[in-house]
Amino acid sequence: MVDPKRSAAASQGDEETFYAQVSGLKRKLYGIAYSYLDHEADALEAVQEAVCKAWMNYGKLKDPSAFQAWLIRILIRCCIDEQKRRKRLLPLNVEREERAAEMISDSRLDLHQGMQRLRPKYRHVLTLKYYQDMTLAEIAKVLDKPEGTVKTWLHQGLKQLRGKMSAGGELYHGK
Repeated sequence: MVDPKRSAAASQGDEETFYAQVSGLKRKLYGIAYSYLDHEADALEAVQEAVCKAWMNYGKLKDPSAFQAWLIRILIRCCIDEQKRRKRLLPLNVEREERAAEMISDSRLDLHQGMQRLRPKYRHVLTLKYYQDMTLAEIAKVLDKPEGTVKTWLHQGLKQLRGKMSAGGELYHGK
């Protein structure tokens, strides 16, 4: 958890305090980046980029107690930028995705493809809720949206994902 006293000290340029805060979140940050990018090196690079951007802009953070949500928001933007870059380099990614598809089960591949076809706002909520086990309140804080909006996006995202999963054949009920 982020300590408000440490946050205030870090906002004044205390590098050791900033490092301590980020170190406490490193597993969570990596998990989020990996769930967005599905590749270890890209996830590590996204975390590194997010931490660097956070350090450079930490003085601009208005509420030091919101450090964790703010840093996760920066990380998500870095991951989205990487996904956009990948789309521009599509031919190189096709080969990597084909190799990855050989190693994972059909249902997991269907889930992954279904998630990729969702609108970004739904994909963000589902990723944070089910891959990172965040509460709706935490997700609302990270995405800077009201909790009711996050609940609606979660419901709509699950509804669309179920439709995408059943559209390709038999409906997967999970067990």
